[in-house]
Amino acid sequence: MPIDSFLFRLAGPMQSWGTQSRFLVRDTGTEPSKSAIIGLICAALGKPRAEGPAEHPRLCELAALRLAVRADREGQLRLDYHTAGGSRSSSDDYGVIRADASPGGTVVSRRYYLADAEFLVGIEGEAALLETIREALCAPRWQIFLGRKAFPPSVSIVLPGARPWDSGWRRGTRLIDAISAYPWLGWLTRGIQDRGPAKLRLVADDSNGSETRRDFPLSFAPRRFSVRPVKTAWINFPEEAK
Repeated sequence: MPIDSFLFRLAGPMQSWGTQSRFLVRDTGTEPSKSAIIGLICAALGKPRAEGPAEHPRLCELAALRLAVRADREGQLRLDYHTAGGSRSSSDDYGVIRADASPGGTVVSRRYYLADAEFLVGIEGEAALLETIREALCAPRWQIFLGRKAFPPSVSIVLPGARPWDSGWRRGTRLIDAISAYPWLGWLTRGIQDRGPAKLRLVADDSNGSETRRDFPLSFAPRRFSVRPVKTAWINFPEEAK
């Protein structure tokens, strides 16, 4: 069966792709995780955390799609300092309740994010499933955000239909070839006179990869993840868009 590749972009003033922390220190990866990408697609489809109606693709089908992420703009690591539950009130019932249900107080958290980053995301699989995903991203049923609900995308996730963007489709092309040669997103967002770096970082699913990431989603309700092997490579800057 023919294999197609579909590419889309994630760009915004702030993005956060944490995989390790849930409490007082919230991390971010240097690129979107697989669980985050699949979660974003599920939101666009209107697919609940638990396996729902039969019209939605199953989570295992979505997770089986091969993923690659190209960092067209790496962004800068930034830190937000947050407080919750703080007040001058002396009331005992004000504040964040502790895990043992006892009265709480002010909770301080440090939340990392990427500023001004832009990623080209590619998935590889059967055309019918990729088309379902494309349609959902064009008209998402639920809110799309870049890792946190406060971080919406600044531009359309789906790429323009005009050449050379072709709505992100690369028919009959393997993912690594498609994402490596795809025009640099800077030409779309800032004009062809702007030049990017000599090399772009590419992180892709690879059964022979020497790195592992614990972000392969097995279930979102409850949350369960497995590891996936990946390979990081530096690829040549693509040729100018025609």
